Amino acid sequence: MAHEHDHDHADDHSELGEMDLRVRALETVLTQKGYIDPAALDVLIDTYQTRIGPRNGARVVARAWVDPAFRDWLLEDATAAIASLGYSGRQGEHMVAVANTDTQHHMVVCTLCSCYPWPVLGLPPTWYKSAPYRSRAVKDPRGVLAEFGVQLPASTAIRVWDSTAELRYLVIPQRPCGTEDWSEEALADLVTRDSMIGTGLARRPEAAP
Repeated sequence: MAHEHDHDHADDHSELGEMDLRVRALETVLTQKGYIDPAALDVLIDTYQTRIGPRNGARVVARAWVDPAFRDWLLEDATAAIASLGYSGRQGEHMVAVANTDTQHHMVVCTLCSCYPWPVLGLPPTWYKSAPYRSRAVKDPRGVLAEFGVQLPASTAIRVWDSTAELRYLVIPQRPCGTEDWSEEALADLVTRDSMIGTGLARRPEAAP
């Protein structure tokens, strides 16, 4: 069940939280002393943020697209279904999967901080942690989606799910048309990080990498 939103967090948090500021200060000191290489650190962060993590989630979604029994299991007990593929651990102990349809689009936010399913999506993007996204995703989800380039029909309802420290969500995007004969591996290439947060859609077949 989605959490009720009757309060405004827009003014409660700065763009960077106290912990983020401390991390940046520590990174600056370590760089100045020559203990770390910023370029190597950027590569490491990019690996976890855009490759390893989201790739795990993409495999989960692709399996749900080709295996109806797995899809049913995922929607019923996402934690167990995801763990069966080897993706579990801290920040992914309690998962819920929600599936987009022609009439319902799901979108995930964490209004209090930046709770995020690391085992399947990697590190959260900067915009996910920002106060504007956390506030506006609740107040104006259709407007936020438009800024991400997602235009949904007026007849499509949008439901916003609020992640917490106890519960995290994975959006199952709709399978693109024209992929009926595609392999599970090829389908995984169509699944993006944003489509599993709900701020994007799966890639069209012609846009496959």
